[in-house]
Amino acid sequence: MRSTRRQILSGAAMMLPLAANPARAETTCERISSRSFPIPSTASPELQAHIATPVGSQWRLVPASKKVWHEIVNASTAIIEKRIADWPQKYRVTVREDHIGGVRVYWVLPDVVPQSNRERLLVNFHGGAYVFAPGRSCLEDAILMASRGFRVVTVDYRMAPDFPYPAAIDDAETVWRHFVGKIDPRRLGVFGTSTGGGMTLALVHRAKRKNLALPGAIWAGTPWSDLTETGDSYFTNQYVDDALVSYKGILEAAAKAYAGGHDMREPELSPVYGDFSYFPPTILTTGTRDLFLSNTVRVHRKLRDAGITAELTVIEALSHAQFVALPNSPESHQVYGDAVNFFSRTLAA
Repeated sequence: MRSTRRQILSGAAMMLPLAANPARAETTCERISSRSFPIPSTASPELQAHIATPVGSQWRLVPASKKVWHEIVNASTAIIEKRIADWPQKYRVTVREDHIGGVRVYWVLPDVVPQSNRERLLVNFHGGAYVFAPGRSCLEDAILMASRGFRVVTVDYRMAPDFPYPAAIDDAETVWRHFVGKIDPRRLGVFGTSTGGGMTLALVHRAKRKNLALPGAIWAGTPWSDLTETGDSYFTNQYVDDALVSYKGILEAAAKAYAGGHDMREPELSPVYGDFSYFPPTILTTGTRDLFLSNTVRVHRKLRDAGITAELTVIEALSHAQFVALPNSPESHQVYGDAVNFFSRTLAA
């Protein structure tokens, strides 16, 4: 590790109370030239090493056309597919492509399924800002969960820029309708990370609106529950989160590409604005450096206010979705262990 500190350059935003400085009442934001953070000794060696690694520049991109989007996505897809090429063997799972109602899905089945999980099924929605991780590159989260003894079906839903909202949630509904017609929904769980976490929440809103059966339990990992730049951690963790880095750039561009002119505060786009009454038991995961920390905390508060069983796990020093990116780290084992325990306790056997 080359440095014990990480320098965050080029102006993070610091919120100032208006009343504290009336002379500056025109603004609530002050630019600062740099912020310096020590590599946290409270994180695992694996996470410390990752934090010390220089951050790339892809987050700054604002694709100007579908052609540019496709080039960026194709390059990312190739990297992910190469990285996970040996995961089925490594994690002892079998991957099989299938189609449900015209929607491509992948069955991810562990070599050994415990007796308690043989009637259970988890439906997964992958992350990727509604533009990234098509095809087999969508398998990361599903493989890591299936390796822990659950049968998983991950949904390769349609994405922007070719298929804006509501294409993704329509595909989610198609797959959900299929399974609730075949399996006791009390034995069905739904989970996803980032965009997949947002889609997990959005699917429940959609199912409630259409009077469909609800899952027995859900896990929303650092959910993209608000596509607008709303919430404290969009600003306090800007340039601190070494995965997303900032809303300004490719993340905002992806939000606009998927929303396709719709109001981003529609609950099936930004589920934090929906009604959380009658939600199934929910576990939420985030990290102290996560740009989506506030997205996750706000959902947890709404669930609690609605009287729903809701657990919140916050992992020290973790940036956005790094429990997927660092699957061998203690932090990742903690996160997936919590999720497994939660589904084991809440889903009918």
